[in-house]
Amino acid sequence: MATSPAPPTGGPADPLTREVVDLIGTVVARYHEEYELAAAEHALTGAQARVLALLAREPMPMRKVAVRLKCEPSNVTGIVDRLEARGLVERRPDPADRRVKLAAATASGRSTAEGLRGSLDFAREPLAGLTSLERRLLRDLLRRMLGESTAGGSAPDAGTPDGSAPGEPPGDAAHRGAG
Repeated sequence: MATSPAPPTGGPADPLTREVVDLIGTVVARYHEEYELAAAEHALTGAQARVLALLAREPMPMRKVAVRLKCEPSNVTGIVDRLEARGLVERRPDPADRRVKLAAATASGRSTAEGLRGSLDFAREPLAGLTSLERRLLRDLLRRMLGESTAGGSAPDAGTPDGSAPGEPPGDAAHRGAG
């Protein structure tokens, strides 16, 4: 009597894969919800908070912001206009190409972005229950899933004590609204 081959693992019918995908979806949904609430505490929409967080790290052309957030450049223009009106962002010439305008966070914008990042407890609280080794392993697995290199480790994230807690704004949600 022939035995049937074991079902492949990791495929769409694999129960473990389905459970992991469902758990990731739950984490992402909770993160988005908390991010929106934290943004509102700073009188920002979620989209405005995401743009401000990017620009607080480095000035960039609005097209690059749109690519990073996977949204339309016209949405970014409106968001930057509103952030600029509040004194959180400014437009300035790119030193490498004066035909290009860079959007950059002002000192007030960087302070607001840091306050926003500091108020995101959703990720920090559950991750605090993991050991430092478990957090690094989770980080490395997530990076591997995203196709990023984990070889040789990486520098800690400046926004967290040991670099293991996520602090990046979710990148795919700015297209939901122009903020």
